[in-house]
Amino acid sequence: MGKLLYLDNAATTKTAPEVVDAMLPYFTEHYGNPSSVYSFSSGNKEMISKQREAIADTLGASANEIYFTAGGSESDNWALKATAEAYAGKGNHIITTKIEHHAILHTAQYLEKRGFEVTYVDVDEDGKVKLDELKAAIRPTTILISVMFANNEIGTIQPIKEIGEIAKEHGILFHTDAVQAYGQLPINVDECHIDMLSASGHKFNGPKGIGFLYIRKGVKIRSFVHGGAQERKRRAGTENVPGIVGIGTAAKRAANTREERVAKEIEVRDYLIDRVLKEIPYCRLNGHRTDRLPNNANFSFRFVEGESLLIMLDMKGICASSGSACTSGSLDPSHVLLAIGLPHEIAHGSLRLTINEEITKEDIDYVVDNLKEIVAHLRNMSPLYEDFVKKQK
Repeated sequence: MGKLLYLDNAATTKTAPEVVDAMLPYFTEHYGNPSSVYSFSSGNKEMISKQREAIADTLGASANEIYFTAGGSESDNWALKATAEAYAGKGNHIITTKIEHHAILHTAQYLEKRGFEVTYVDVDEDGKVKLDELKAAIRPTTILISVMFANNEIGTIQPIKEIGEIAKEHGILFHTDAVQAYGQLPINVDECHIDMLSASGHKFNGPKGIGFLYIRKGVKIRSFVHGGAQERKRRAGTENVPGIVGIGTAAKRAANTREERVAKEIEVRDYLIDRVLKEIPYCRLNGHRTDRLPNNANFSFRFVEGESLLIMLDMKGICASSGSACTSGSLDPSHVLLAIGLPHEIAHGSLRLTINEEITKEDIDYVVDNLKEIVAHLRNMSPLYEDFVKKQK
């Protein structure tokens, strides 16, 4: 295989070597079921507690507020469905946004079919939630506000603290999907008035198939999986000990390396953005210019079809995406790009590049040099571009 540059870290990340090393003994040596009473398994139970504490420390939370799940989608489903069920006696109204991950949007639609009412708040052209509209959407029957910490496609960071204050002021539970933000941004659940928070291990160099849901003490949401006493009777099923060790190790690694890692990512990200905007005409950066995830750059190129762009980049050994990996098979334009006001034809020509700390400016030079050639090639085959050029002359 030739050159490979992986710039799709929003879809998943490489599991860090130290994370793999920490996990391995729990497949072959310490394989006991943590719920068993004999001493061979007690060490695994203690190890789960240590990882729970480690994750809680990264959020300013308590260990008994961390519940392990199979990943971000399960955590999102749990937060919405169990809250709706538990607080149905108080109200039936939920507020979210038009740019949430489909794990939230599809769950909200599921609840709508079961009698709940959902308001989908607009965002501005940078993808920021309109706080006035959010406040205006609140009703006496509102039981939950769910807004993602940072968008998985365009990288825009939301005013989470302000949203949390609004929710607290009105006595409404506040959930945030922090799958993209956790490990990249500092998060304190008390400072931001967060009642529930979703995260997924494979987004911050941990293993796939493991995540967690932070649930603030006192929040009365119901059990999500029935059948056993695991996770304090809220999520039944034998614990994924290797996965829990992996996500805990990855969480500690992310916290310990964040400052230096993020500074490097921002420098390389901005170098990428500056080169693309200066050197490729008729393109735009999607998302807020500065209030964005350190590793995210999302562009739209006029007169270019996104799928063709990705295929030709792949031929050069460059892994990228046009949006969420969960909708990669869809022919529809991104709901996020439509929500920030892009027309269909421009939204179809989007490219998301998400870097990691290993990507260098030299790597970016290779990417941009090839991107320029590919965009020019695709435009030369476009009758729409040809007509556009003629009109400009």
